[in-house]
Amino acid sequence: MPHAARPTVTLRDVAAAAGVSVATASRVLAGSARKVAPEYAARVLAAAADLRYTADAAARAMRTAGDSIALVADDLTTPSMGMVVAAMEREASTAGAFVTVSATMGDAARQAETVRVLRSLRPRALVVTSNRFLAGASDGRLAEELRSYERDGGRAVIFGDTDLPFDTIGFDNHGCGRLVGAYVAGLGHRRVAILAGSPGLRNLADRTAGCVAGLTAGGVRDILVLPCPVSRDGGYAAARDLAARGLDGRQAVLAVNDTIAIGALSGFRAAGVDVPEEVSVTGVDDVPLARDVTPPLTTVALPLAEAGAQAIRYALTPSDTARHLRMAGHLIPRQSTRP
Repeated sequence: MPHAARPTVTLRDVAAAAGVSVATASRVLAGSARKVAPEYAARVLAAAADLRYTADAAARAMRTAGDSIALVADDLTTPSMGMVVAAMEREASTAGAFVTVSATMGDAARQAETVRVLRSLRPRALVVTSNRFLAGASDGRLAEELRSYERDGGRAVIFGDTDLPFDTIGFDNHGCGRLVGAYVAGLGHRRVAILAGSPGLRNLADRTAGCVAGLTAGGVRDILVLPCPVSRDGGYAAARDLAARGLDGRQAVLAVNDTIAIGALSGFRAAGVDVPEEVSVTGVDDVPLARDVTPPLTTVALPLAEAGAQAIRYALTPSDTARHLRMAGHLIPRQSTRP
């Protein structure tokens, strides 16, 4: 007996599986310029893959492949990533392209699966942003998906530190940490704590190492490194804990990003610890809120918008060899620090 044909999967089936309207599913799979919330777009792409709708999706996407750039990001909720994505969208629009966004929260399997599904939709380029690419990443599933995508004629760009053999845009995170460490040492502080975030994040690990290098070069020997969640609440809890211990005699607290530092400012305020009279606090990134908190935050400014725009330029400009750009930060002293 002949095999029964597999039932045809329709757009309505994909929409139902994703829990969205047919119109929303159509916009995602057809590469429409009308924006769709990232969480809905991700659900549609996942449903299309599960239902094997990729053949129809690819056919549709090929008609608009020259217009779309797919961004696969770790976390879209951070202020710094918001600045990067906004710059990417502005730069893409000047070239007549538009950016679609998916969030993976840095999960390696989810990153690879998202890229696999996006490949079937034939975007003009893929920009993958992650701080979890560590040594040996070139042997992983994500790297193979990106290689396959480039073999099919696409362009892949990595935004972050990686050993993957693609165009990369990154920051001198060690240099940023060293800047702020040297500055705090120069203020005369000799007992310092570093709110180091998660040890699994390469950019924050490099910033922590840079802080230690800058402090020790300036004569500081008493350095306490404290891991904490990479969030406002993580910084708040770490500061409250330090305050409860009388700061352990610490005269300065260096946070590896502004989000943690802003949480620490709130934690010290809640604990009755005056910043900067009793303890100096610093951050890294220079997000817009850093200048508006009380007191305004001393930080290292990173060229986030320029880096996002440059990632799109790489994505849209062919090159026979992989290009690697590392951008430096600069110190902005404000009122959260004092000698």
